Amino acid sequence: MSCLKPSFLSLKLRSSSLFSVHGYLRHRPVKIHSFIRSMASHVVGYPRIGPKRELKFALESFWDGRSSAEDLQKVAKELRHSMWKQMSDVGIKYIPCNTFSYYDHVLDTTAMLGAVPPRYGWMGGEIGFDVYFSMARGNATLPAMEMTKWFDTNYHYLVPELGPDIKFSYSSHKAVSEYKEAKELGFETVPVLVGPVSYLLLSKPTKSVDRPFSLLSLLGKIIPIYKEVLAELKAAGAKWVQFDEPTLVLDLDSHQRKAFTEAYTELEESFSGLRVVVETYFADVPAEAYKTIIALKGISGIGFDLVRGEKTLDLIQNVGFPSGKFLIAGVVDGRNIWASDLGASMSILKALEGIVGKEKLVVSTSCSLLHTAVDLVNETKLDSEIKSWLAFAAQKILEVSTLAKALAGKKDEAFFMANAAAISSRKSSSRVNNEAVKISALALKGSDHHRATPVSTRLDVQQKELNLPILPTTTIGSFPQTMDLRRVRREYKANNITEEEYMRAIKEEICKVVKLQEDLGIDVLVHGEPERNDMVEYFGEQLHGFAFTVNGWVQSYGSRCVKPPIIYGDVSRPRPMTIFWSKAAQSMTSRPMKGMLTGPVTILNWSFVRNDQPRSETCYQIALAIKNEVEDLEDAGIQVIQIDEAALREGLPLRKSEQPFYLDWAVHAFRITNYGVKDTTQIHTHMCYSNFNDIILSIMDMDADVITIENSRSNEKLLSVFREGIKYGAGIGPGVYDIHSPRIPTTEEIEERVRKMLGVLEPSMVWVNPDCGLKTRKYSEVIPSLSNMVAATKLLRIELADTK
Repeated sequence: MSCLKPSFLSLKLRSSSLFSVHGYLRHRPVKIHSFIRSMASHVVGYPRIGPKRELKFALESFWDGRSSAEDLQKVAKELRHSMWKQMSDVGIKYIPCNTFSYYDHVLDTTAMLGAVPPRYGWMGGEIGFDVYFSMARGNATLPAMEMTKWFDTNYHYLVPELGPDIKFSYSSHKAVSEYKEAKELGFETVPVLVGPVSYLLLSKPTKSVDRPFSLLSLLGKIIPIYKEVLAELKAAGAKWVQFDEPTLVLDLDSHQRKAFTEAYTELEESFSGLRVVVETYFADVPAEAYKTIIALKGISGIGFDLVRGEKTLDLIQNVGFPSGKFLIAGVVDGRNIWASDLGASMSILKALEGIVGKEKLVVSTSCSLLHTAVDLVNETKLDSEIKSWLAFAAQKILEVSTLAKALAGKKDEAFFMANAAAISSRKSSSRVNNEAVKISALALKGSDHHRATPVSTRLDVQQKELNLPILPTTTIGSFPQTMDLRRVRREYKANNITEEEYMRAIKEEICKVVKLQEDLGIDVLVHGEPERNDMVEYFGEQLHGFAFTVNGWVQSYGSRCVKPPIIYGDVSRPRPMTIFWSKAAQSMTSRPMKGMLTGPVTILNWSFVRNDQPRSETCYQIALAIKNEVEDLEDAGIQVIQIDEAALREGLPLRKSEQPFYLDWAVHAFRITNYGVKDTTQIHTHMCYSNFNDIILSIMDMDADVITIENSRSNEKLLSVFREGIKYGAGIGPGVYDIHSPRIPTTEEIEERVRKMLGVLEPSMVWVNPDCGLKTRKYSEVIPSLSNMVAATKLLRIELADTK
């Protein structure tokens, strides 16, 4: 798809976004009376990409030099206006601002605090696009900042790099500017800031720190900047400010909890004239943290996720809630796309009303709607029955308003009746339930599934079959998805070209990718996945129990968006999914060709998952489907099969007490996919962009023959596990360069990275590969990067041979 011009973007945005809520309501006219405006309704945050990814296209046009900074800013302003207008039109009282970001809201906070790593050469002053995007994406000479998952979501944030000697300064006035912008457009909004304690707890020490260093020791240095921001917001007329402190749901120690008390005590004087909300989300607030938060000084309200934090209700009832403070009740799910059960939500709200009173109860989303799709009205091709079960962000803000209206005594009976009918329809639908699938999946629970032979023995057998050199090279799976390739898939889907033309084009692309890898000297090849739109959607489209959207995009990071499938029913595989293309690719080369599959845990975690049964049961169903595919690939003569579990850690519960249960069934689901294959079949898996050190024992328990894993952007953090004495007996490929940056790594840099691996790993274990798939990169970047990777590997092979 070609990048849209900014002028067309503007037109497209006005037609699809500004009136989308009205489009959703066109069969149910709603008049927004003044009493609705005064009702207590709130939204934690809203998607910023636009209903049809307008921000993505504007960003990529700007990065490619096809549009100006002014063009980008114009599209961004229209998106913000659209968001505020949508929320205002349905009657949301507390509308958030400063939740828009050109790349990432944590990076925005880094800019606000002037916490720019020295390598970017920033000399002070207001931080502009050049420095901002260099931190986000890197540039020709500098690597980007580390990127990792935002708690247990598929959103990635840029990890702040802080040292004991850092000098903070107020260097981005974005929060104040956006509040003023909203006010000029006629919207009274609530500026949202990442809270000071969560910001520090989500940071990492700079690489140069060589002595014990507590990130919380910097609290006294950043509080003065928060005070400046509050002073400017107050002067601009702000009445409310929201501090997001999601780390309050983690297992914090007493020192960390004390930091919240110290921070908000220090800020209390600056709260004068403002009402301040502290917002938590993604899980229950632990009992000790709950006591800390309700005792914070100067704050006017506290927000809780009451969808994933059901136990928080017990704390509110049993420990109590401070008199006079607002309770922001997150009863509308901000992380999934199912319509709320309004009757159940009202029961929760009524219980809370009895505790805090009607005047202090605010209806809200459980977290920012950043994690859900934007607007259901744009789904013109979605099955009507399934569509009736759903609510995207635009519909969820209407649910919030409708609940608040009902709480105020103005219940829309027709709306509630329609909602109850949809909830009932979903429960009873024959499309949801498949008894045979349920029985097969449940039968897996009581058994263990391991390959019969130890991994060390398997690797010896596989080496005799594959005859790979020391330090074998490979890539993760995908190759660049060019404009021509996307056009071919699009035209085939629209029936503009024949199946024969489509097949010929895909085969030509695979042949090109195979030849390129052979020419570069890569040892274990991939077919490049030209037939695939997305690593999860491609499989979901071929499985029963999945539905798909046209515009159900969700931001993963920056301009990268994903379109999660919707798992609405029991999952099964009606037919093989990848065999044809894997066999075709293997026939083009004598080198091993990897069969490429997405693992059950990643398919689960990167989908919108049904919420009417345990996630583990759905995962086992998917595992059985992938198991069938693995066995068919093996029967087709594919000797190396990669089952990606990029999202294994993403699903890890935030509370440590809940983690062992998740890891048990998630690892078991992976083993189910391949426990029956021959010793000669080499099973690979891949994981990317998350902190895996604390689950390394579970990764080992997956019992894969080879694991490739992100390593370069996190500055070889993974290798520290092996330095601490963990013995890993399988093959491992810690990534040697960051594929999410346009920067081309040198041969010397890659050689140095591999040397670091060899310092803690046996050479016979080490594989050499990029951090992740190459789908988002250009061939002008991929070819020299892989060429340098192979060159570095060859130099090291000579060196290793000389030392024998």
